[in-house]
Amino acid sequence: MDYDKLVTVMRRLALEAGDRIMEIYDADDFDVKVKSDDSPVTAADEAADRIISEGLRAAFPDVALITEEQAETHGEQADTFLIVDPLDGTKEFINRRGDFTVNIAYVEAGVPTRGVVYAPAKGRMFFTRPDGASVEETGPFARHRSGALTEIGVSDPDNGALMVVASKSHRDQATDDYIGKYAVKDMKSAGSSLKFCLIATGEADIYPRLGRTMEWDTAAGHAVLLGAGGHVVRFDDQTPLKYGKDAYANPFFIAHAPKVELKPA
Repeated sequence: MDYDKLVTVMRRLALEAGDRIMEIYDADDFDVKVKSDDSPVTAADEAADRIISEGLRAAFPDVALITEEQAETHGEQADTFLIVDPLDGTKEFINRRGDFTVNIAYVEAGVPTRGVVYAPAKGRMFFTRPDGASVEETGPFARHRSGALTEIGVSDPDNGALMVVASKSHRDQATDDYIGKYAVKDMKSAGSSLKFCLIATGEADIYPRLGRTMEWDTAAGHAVLLGAGGHVVRFDDQTPLKYGKDAYANPFFIAHAPKVELKPA
């Protein structure tokens, strides 16, 4: 893979999709449909998916593409592929809370090695450089030239008290019970893949997810966190979370800074 081309294309497509998403977000009203799994989908999901999937297929025609909004891709099996969630956090989008992201990632041998997470309503963008290190771009988000970049890295917690980040829309008792095993300095709530990025920047130390997710929900944020020195492990046995699984479904997992001493499940 030409990583320079890959990163350039993923970043540009994320910005183009983000622009279209914000056009719909800023409109007076938009339609919400319900998919077969009872999850919501909007015109923004569909428009962003068209922009990203057409762009990736044109640039990388020989690479498998898995995207949330195209069910026919979910039956493909590969251990190296592109994977897309064009609008992660649709519920946040519908409720106009701003915590939604565009996610594009490249998985190699089951590991997400390159990715971009763009939160257009918050003006935050995180991505992996061609060398694999993660950065945050602070604007002005020109499509063909990156703005100011800051290399990001995970925290160095002393395990005395941790900063925990958890889901806004999917918090439950099991998650609270697990968090209760740690000394907690403070809690943050965030939607979509931004939770991975908060650990990648050192703004949080641990994110446990005891709930259903799919690989397109997590791959881009996972790539950003890996490039910042962090880890994502399965909740049950604390082995690295792998990709290309059956139906692209994830088990429960924990994203964390390496020096966090994980408690048993």
